[in-house]
Amino acid sequence: MKAEKIKILAARILNCGLKKIWFDPQELEKIKSVITKEDVKALIKDGIIKKKNGNAHSRGRARFLQAKKLKGRKRSFGSRRGAKGARLEKRARWIGRVRALREELSKCKKENPKAVEKIGYRKLYKLIQGNFFKGRRYLNAFVKGEEKK
Repeated sequence: MKAEKIKILAARILNCGLKKIWFDPQELEKIKSVITKEDVKALIKDGIIKKKNGNAHSRGRARFLQAKKLKGRKRSFGSRRGAKGARLEKRARWIGRVRALREELSKCKKENPKAVEKIGYRKLYKLIQGNFFKGRRYLNAFVKGEEKK
């Protein structure tokens, strides 16, 4: 069989391109005497036909960039892709805020129980759930009786 046909068979077996197939130059007669696919598999097993290693892309620059991003760099407006909701879901943002506010409410209850009792713990809890407060400062101001705009 022709060497080119054997190369095609070997490429199919090794699941790669024709350029990746290597024949042992000293065993060319043995390679040309091959007839079936099983014979080609046997030559591959013997190491007469091999798959060359490819030159992979270097990930050095990618790792360097990833390290910077882990530190919190590269997050400015020009680097952003996708809408605000795509970067962080509305629901996830709301959950984060509510959990922070509930934690702050429990702190307020321990530190200043009279001020919380005056308004009512359950009422404050429900106001948090109803998205009444923008953040912790607004909750604290509300509990202390200050007006926050």
